[in-house]
Amino acid sequence: MRKYLAVVVSLLLLTGFIFGATVSELNKLFYEARRDRDREKMLRVVAEIEKTPNYGKDAKLLTILADCYLELATWGVPDNEKEKTLEKARSNAEAAIKIDPKNGRAHYIAGAAIGRLAQYKGIVQSLFMLGDYDRYIDTAIKLLNENDEEERLYKTFALIAKGMRDRDVPWPLNNYKRSEEMFNQALKLTPNYPNIYLEMGYLYLKTGDKQKAKEMFEKVINSQPHPWLIKTHEEAVKDARSELAKLK
Repeated sequence: MRKYLAVVVSLLLLTGFIFGATVSELNKLFYEARRDRDREKMLRVVAEIEKTPNYGKDAKLLTILADCYLELATWGVPDNEKEKTLEKARSNAEAAIKIDPKNGRAHYIAGAAIGRLAQYKGIVQSLFMLGDYDRYIDTAIKLLNENDEEERLYKTFALIAKGMRDRDVPWPLNNYKRSEEMFNQALKLTPNYPNIYLEMGYLYLKTGDKQKAKEMFEKVINSQPHPWLIKTHEEAVKDARSELAKLK
């Protein structure tokens, strides 16, 4: 009997459903899954949350779940499932915001999901989505606390998202100067996240400054990855090498 109880306790500890560690354990698993782009681990987090009674009333669980779907839509599901997965990211993030309107991470996830969903819509419809995108991303930047390690990273993500929005929307809705400002703010917050240089490289390609673009892509290749975004960095290095090859 004691052996049986020990096994049960061990399993509960592994899934994080004991001694109030549920949210922190699941959040840690999410970060590990994102770092390594481990699909099975990410799906495990999704399954654990979705089988939790009344998880739809817990803003923190909804936020982690939304983040899982946002990541899975990027690298963890087939192309024909990406749009549906992004809709899940958005709906769970918005549900979290309804419970906790000051949840900066959820605001970022909702905005990021909308931005990616716009790629599946027509030009006119995608432009109509800009209002919601701006509202969520701007609110995330305002709410997220840069003195908190986790929130600082999400504030960095939100600043990058704002920079990409100003860089990539059609004229006259773009703003290259503000885009550069957003990327530079992101660098000040998280200088050890080389993907920011990648986005700045794309910006300078758009403005016609190929020398600056080249410098940014070289920085991506020569920089060390952020410890929680290793696979993301590997993809960025691949993209930077590809862009440098085109500039030769």
